[in-house]
Amino acid sequence: MSGNRPWEGSAGSTTATTSPGAPALRAHAPAVSAVRARKFGSWYYAEHVLRSMNSYRWTLLASSVGTPVMYLFAMGVGLATLVDRQAGEAFGGVGYLAFLAPALLASATIMTAATEFTYPVMDGFKWRRVYYGPHASPLGTHQIVNGHILAVGLRLLLTTAIYFAIVAAFGASPSPWGWAAIPVAVLCGLSFGLPLMAYAASVEEDKGQFALVMRFIVMPLFLFSGTFFPLDTLPVFLRWIGWISPLWHGTELGRTLTYGYAQPLGLVLVHVLYLIVLAFLGWRLAQRTYARRLGK
Repeated sequence: MSGNRPWEGSAGSTTATTSPGAPALRAHAPAVSAVRARKFGSWYYAEHVLRSMNSYRWTLLASSVGTPVMYLFAMGVGLATLVDRQAGEAFGGVGYLAFLAPALLASATIMTAATEFTYPVMDGFKWRRVYYGPHASPLGTHQIVNGHILAVGLRLLLTTAIYFAIVAAFGASPSPWGWAAIPVAVLCGLSFGLPLMAYAASVEEDKGQFALVMRFIVMPLFLFSGTFFPLDTLPVFLRWIGWISPLWHGTELGRTLTYGYAQPLGLVLVHVLYLIVLAFLGWRLAQRTYARRLGK
């Protein structure tokens, strides 16, 4: 009789028994697993986050797509019938629905990023401490950060694509380049979410900080970033909110792509660079903050 246990295989691997007739499951040796983790660790952690999201996928779909769709119906379809009668050329020669839709597309990513990069980040450090298990494995701190960002980025991409399909079905994206508003909206969400992720990683006690972020940062950006009306209709002393807002920059790019909103090329480049720089700085700060917290 062999001395091997049922789960033991040849050197360098282990084999788990399965039901009769099914192929045996063979695990990688620790050294092989470590090499694969160092190579694909970001994707492994992204898979973990995506599987966690999948457990409440209908709630995510309802919140990230349902809310902006309700705004689209209420304001872009209902209110638009009244606005278009009175506004004339106030929206650059397009209807209010076409003007509003790119802003709601970018707003959806901002709202989603604000959700995914606050409490789930603190949960990883404090409540369920889900970051510490992967950190004890061969995964590096940067892979945990990157994996979390990849998972959220994929969620943003999916929900934005669904929402854009609805927008296009309403005829609110007449330009053939309208589809490019999808990656722009994702970049917009990350440019806001990654600095917020770095901040959330630094919070050690929940004292209502994230609720304040939603009330005094997210909502003012939503209301004063040219979402519902052109930014230049605001008083001068309020326009700075839009100028520093990722939402305004993402919305302006989205309008250029979806219906050909005319902007100087230099301003278009400013919009793109602003979003990229914000996202990059937030990513670097998040990596540094995660390394400090997980290294304690």
